[in-house]
Amino acid sequence: MSVRMRHTRAHTRNRRSHHGLGEPVLTVGKESKVPNVRHRASLETGTYRGRKVLDITKKLEKKEAKKKARESN
Repeated sequence: MSVRMRHTRAHTRNRRSHHGLGEPVLTVGKESKVPNVRHRASLETGTYRGRKVLDITKKLEKKEAKKKARESN
C-alpha cells in the first residue's frame, strides 16, 4: 500500500526544524560566583534562590564512606 498524501522531504524537515535542543542557560550565583543551570540548586554551595536546600558536606562524607567501603572489599 502506498501513502496517498505523502509529505515531501522539505515539508517534513521544515516541521522538524523546531525540534532541536538549545544550549542550556547558565547563571552566576550571587555569593559563590559559580555558574550553574537555571532553576536548579547549585551543586557547589547547595543553595537555590538564596536558601540552603542541599547539605553538601553530608553528601561528600557519604561519598567518601562508599569509596572506602569499596576499597576495603
